[in-house]
Amino acid sequence: MMNTERYDVLVIGAGVAGLNCALNLPRGKRVLVVCKGGIRESDSFLAQGGICVLRDENDFDGYFEDTMRAGHYENNPDTVRCMIENSRDTISDLVGMGVRFARENGEFVYTREGAHSRPRILFHEDCTGREITSHVLKEARTRENIEIRTHTSMIDLICDEGNTRCFGAVMREGGTGRVYAVTADATVLATGGVGGLFRHSTNFPLLTGDGLAVCLKHGVALEHPDYVQIHPTTLYTGKPGRKFLISESVRGEGAKLLNAKGERFVDELQPRDVVAQAIFAEMKKEGSKCVRLDMRTVDGGADTLRRHFPGIVKKCAEEGFDVFSRPIPVVPAQHYFMGGIKSDLLGRTTMKDLYAVGETCCNGVHGKNRLASNSLLEALIFAKRAAGDIAEHAERADEAQTRAALNALNENDYRKPRALARKYKKAVRREVRHE
Repeated sequence: MMNTERYDVLVIGAGVAGLNCALNLPRGKRVLVVCKGGIRESDSFLAQGGICVLRDENDFDGYFEDTMRAGHYENNPDTVRCMIENSRDTISDLVGMGVRFARENGEFVYTREGAHSRPRILFHEDCTGREITSHVLKEARTRENIEIRTHTSMIDLICDEGNTRCFGAVMREGGTGRVYAVTADATVLATGGVGGLFRHSTNFPLLTGDGLAVCLKHGVALEHPDYVQIHPTTLYTGKPGRKFLISESVRGEGAKLLNAKGERFVDELQPRDVVAQAIFAEMKKEGSKCVRLDMRTVDGGADTLRRHFPGIVKKCAEEGFDVFSRPIPVVPAQHYFMGGIKSDLLGRTTMKDLYAVGETCCNGVHGKNRLASNSLLEALIFAKRAAGDIAEHAERADEAQTRAALNALNENDYRKPRALARKYKKAVRREVRHE
């Protein structure tokens, strides 16, 4: 039998969803959190724009409608309501951890992004994801019951013969190549998106849909795996590799999109898919590789750019673009995954004791197109709800059943990790099939 470790809960993925799930589990449970790369190689650290919140009860209907309209009304209304209703408590949790949202005279400052009918987005400069995730990570590291293990890949689930129950996962240690099993009462997939499958993406390349791949293998239901979001504005440099995002908040604060003639060709605050399609159409018409984003029209001018978007200003300067003197070249790129492993409002999948949270799951919040700055909020809320369900319902698996599931594993299946990774990528690509 394969070498085996035992934990109460196994969380696969150390982005904001995986970490917040671990944080909200009872302190009496032993929790293992693993991530495929380094601790900061998750897209949660890359999020620039901000995190939505219900500012007051008068905005509930507006926030709900904006989310549904951006998602082309393919959202699950119950999940959307749940997210909005829990948004204030989530912000309180983050502030309690030390997250520093922008304030003036002690009051929150709100910004606006595309498809929002009013400003309702809290932010920290242009690195809100890093600010939030680093504080959640810091809190998780204080918990004696939580162990975090980096450079460790999940390469399979441990299931019963009928694929009805999950007993944990098969892991591979990056440095040594050691393959071993981790059994747990509950397993949480928080493996992120699918950007690593695309040539042009804002995501880390290691995000290749591993959670989806193992679910496909074991018959766990997926939902809308072809719902992939293209972000309208990433910095165009002509260089290969991960694309640098130019936050939608820049357009929310007044930046304008221009064609080669210096003319506006689209309402910059429409939903992301609409703006991206307009940019593609303009590029095709002009025979160009990019369009231009004029940040000089931002409300408040250079002062706002330096204060609200220091990271973007710095990155553009490093690439030779002065945002204060001329428009910068931008191009759409893959950004977010709205589809994924089918889950309910408590993160439960169609397999017993297997949960999915964050970008790897599809609980219906985003519909066909995600509303800007709903991602961090959705991940935090439903990860916390999954933790609550695990705390209430997870039961220790029967030892005989666990042993049978472990005995069914064939170590030879995992001796060629590159071939296995290619197989998984191919399977996920077939499901995503996005042009």
